[in-house]
Amino acid sequence: MASKENMLSSSAPRPEKKQSLIYNPTFRSVVFQAIAICALVLFVYNIVDNALTNLDARGIATGFGFMSQEAGFGIGLTLIDYDETYSYGRTFFVGLLNTALVSVLGIVLATIIGFLVGIARLSRNWLLNRFAAIYIEIFRNIPLLLQIFFWYFAVLQALPSPRQSLSLGESVFLNVRGLFFTRPVFEEGSVLISIALVIALVFSFGLARFAKKKQEKTGEQTPVFAISITAIIGLPLLAFFVAGMPVSLEYPQLKGFNFQGGFSIIPELAALTLALSIYTASFIAEIVRSGINAVSHGQTEAAMALGLPRNRTLRLVVIPQAMRIIIPPLTSQYLNLTKNSSLAMAIGYPDLVSVFAGTTLNQTGQAIEIIAMTMGVYLTLSLLTSLLMNIYNAKVALVER
Repeated sequence: MASKENMLSSSAPRPEKKQSLIYNPTFRSVVFQAIAICALVLFVYNIVDNALTNLDARGIATGFGFMSQEAGFGIGLTLIDYDETYSYGRTFFVGLLNTALVSVLGIVLATIIGFLVGIARLSRNWLLNRFAAIYIEIFRNIPLLLQIFFWYFAVLQALPSPRQSLSLGESVFLNVRGLFFTRPVFEEGSVLISIALVIALVFSFGLARFAKKKQEKTGEQTPVFAISITAIIGLPLLAFFVAGMPVSLEYPQLKGFNFQGGFSIIPELAALTLALSIYTASFIAEIVRSGINAVSHGQTEAAMALGLPRNRTLRLVVIPQAMRIIIPPLTSQYLNLTKNSSLAMAIGYPDLVSVFAGTTLNQTGQAIEIIAMTMGVYLTLSLLTSLLMNIYNAKVALVER
């Protein structure tokens, strides 16, 4: 009987010892993170405090009051109204818009070139395949800065002077100062054309959604691209004639040593856009090639067995699946292109670094404020690009059921 009681007492659960708080993993992780944050804040505070003390000792004012002062210098390319009488705050927005312009143009061109070269890299045509391979190996292994110099100094600066311009009739002129062509001037009543264009775009978007749902239900395809292009061109053109043709053309004219009037593309913008696009496209091409190769060959064989031609198999079967692999590294290339646009200072393109972190900083001496604002702009552009690409990535991701 005693042995049985001993066995019952030994099998009963023993009370657990209360664990000390210092040995709790959750508590320790919170404490260590709090200490790290405090140390970081203290480190940043000391740096800022020392910098402000040194600036005060040298008689340099701090703060953002300089943003309202008159800039006093001109800028070669402006997307908004600007002259020497505007403030430094205006130069910030001019540089910001110029940076956004070259970044958007570069991303669009690099994507088009990269996809074309990446698909050509997988072509059965030996000549096309070798050409794509040579393109990739050449342009991705030459430093970007050298490519910018090549397009600017070796190509565009070798063009003739304005008086010996290469011309296409009386509307297009190409010379060392840039590309000049006619500019449409919208007069009274042209708002009808804008409304027609908006209606055409909304119609095209709705048609694309309708065609997608229709294909999912019935398998039938709708010629969305042809209909959309017809609507986008046809509706504004119809509105143009209905409104009494309220659009005139302004032709560029040679006056003195340069052309005036019309629309112009400065050589700095052309050189920077070409270099960024061609350089980044060489990396995008390899991303596209690897993404297509990652799609199972059985998908292609199944599409071919159903009678789909090779071009439609690539467009409807292979590339939609490859996009799930392509998008993450493609996002990194977009971010690199945006940040690499800061090399514009090397050829004088008036981007944010050249206009604001360069000329404005030299004139005002507000180093901390200007550099902080410039860094914040590139950080914001990068985060915005990542957000948009992540949204698109979530749309094309494979949905598990």
